[in-house]
Amino acid sequence: MKATLLLLALLATGAPALAECQRGDLAAHLCDRTGDLVADLPANSRQIIDPRMLIFAYTPVEDPATYSGVWAEFIDHLSRETGRSVRFFPVQSNAAQLEAMRAGRLHIAGFNTGSTPLAVNCAGFVPFAMMAAADDSYGYQMEIITRPDSGIESLADLRGRSLAFTAPTSNSGYKAPLALLQQEAGLSDRDFRAAFSGKHDNSVLGVVNRDYDAAAIANSVMRRMIARGVIRADQVRSIYRSDTFPTTAYGHAHNLAPELAEKIRAAFFSFPWEGSALAAEFRESGEAQFLPITYREHWQVIRDIDSANNVSYQCR
Repeated sequence: MKATLLLLALLATGAPALAECQRGDLAAHLCDRTGDLVADLPANSRQIIDPRMLIFAYTPVEDPATYSGVWAEFIDHLSRETGRSVRFFPVQSNAAQLEAMRAGRLHIAGFNTGSTPLAVNCAGFVPFAMMAAADDSYGYQMEIITRPDSGIESLADLRGRSLAFTAPTSNSGYKAPLALLQQEAGLSDRDFRAAFSGKHDNSVLGVVNRDYDAAAIANSVMRRMIARGVIRADQVRSIYRSDTFPTTAYGHAHNLAPELAEKIRAAFFSFPWEGSALAAEFRESGEAQFLPITYREHWQVIRDIDSANNVSYQCR
């Protein structure tokens, strides 16, 4: 009898602890007790880290060497605000960026729109900001572009032609266009010749240089390329523009010491944009500040697209 009562007592006390950890799509080593869909600080204090050097990586959509300079002033600001040395890590692919955070080698990052759910669920990424205009508006559109002389006038004309995507984890570079091509033109990936360029700028240049007949791209990237003189606006023509999506999500690893994580968040929102290299680089796409966001609210549309495409957030 006593043994039975003891067992019942243990089960009773253990049940709330199990209920506290809501994993949802999160990997087995992560736990969400607050219901915001992102990983919480580990309960085991030994898993909490407080590094003296912080590693920051921006999503690999364009030439990493170019963006090392663009982010230099922000890196200095982040270093001053946190009291830590901060190093810019020029990642070459979405997969490399995800693996770096998952392995504990990356502490702060900007993950592209489509990669953010995978970063949250597999790597313990905690997004808290994105770039926005001065009036708090934000976002970009997915466009399908072609050359003016390609003979492609509509989505239906893509049948039998080559279409460049960026990477399977990209929202505007793969998942969103794949869904809309099926929904709006009845085209599956068997109806055109799909290619993966790796980056949005590669896709844009591939169209201009006749490597691809068309490409699905984030128009914010294309606008910056036009502003820098990489391509001319008259070298491409858009045949489709989507609704607005959230932009790159900025955040930190879930297991950073709380005081350090708070300093990192504060540094983003206190960064002086006016006259900075960031302001100059992102002026054409309208960004002028870091805006607070939540993964639950702002990434709902992306999760819906993933659901329509049967995308799994299972870690590999």
